[in-house]
Amino acid sequence: MIKTTNLTKSYGRARGITDLTLHVPKGSCFGFIGPNGAGKSTTIRTLLGLISPTAGSARVLGQDCRRDRTAILAQVGYMPSEAMFYPEMRVAEVIRLSADLRRRDCRAEAAALCRALDLDPRKKIRELSLGNRKKVSIVCAMQHRPALYVLDEPTSGLDPLVQRAFWSLVEERRREGATVFLSSHVLYEVQRFCDRAAIIREGRLIAEGTTAELDIENRFFDYYEGRITQ
Repeated sequence: MIKTTNLTKSYGRARGITDLTLHVPKGSCFGFIGPNGAGKSTTIRTLLGLISPTAGSARVLGQDCRRDRTAILAQVGYMPSEAMFYPEMRVAEVIRLSADLRRRDCRAEAAALCRALDLDPRKKIRELSLGNRKKVSIVCAMQHRPALYVLDEPTSGLDPLVQRAFWSLVEERRREGATVFLSSHVLYEVQRFCDRAAIIREGRLIAEGTTAELDIENRFFDYYEGRITQ
């Protein structure tokens, strides 16, 4: 579903990503781990064609991330790390706009997601807390039931009950055959819910494999401090 080869994004002196080679199999839940500034969001934005790579290649859903950007975005459920919407719009209006941009009727699915996440569609965006804005992002990413979900720190700002509801939704979509690629700072979530993962440091891949092999929750700092290498 996602394949990169020596993918590089350079910002000059600022850190980007360097020679990143990843393989995300169909049907997997793939965790992408690293601290702030490691290159997670840069990788995601490059995969989706939102920024152009400096070198290397990336294919998403079998298509080139630069040449086929529009086709890729039509088939992906993307949730950015920061949930930003027009403040005077109501939740229902934002969700409907997202569906309309895809030319899809997602009303029934959107309503079910709002119920699952305890999200009030009548409220205005400016009235929402960070956690509730994240819920809007989740609905917009999931309502059209895409084949691939690309989620950037999806549980950040969510309370524990909503986190549980979110992971139930992810597991339901995976049972239906979807693939999930997500970045996270929460090691136990990746260890518990992802079957494969990669660890990135200073823009470079330092480890990739099954979560059982990597034992992320217990060994993350060993990888990150160079006591374990792959």
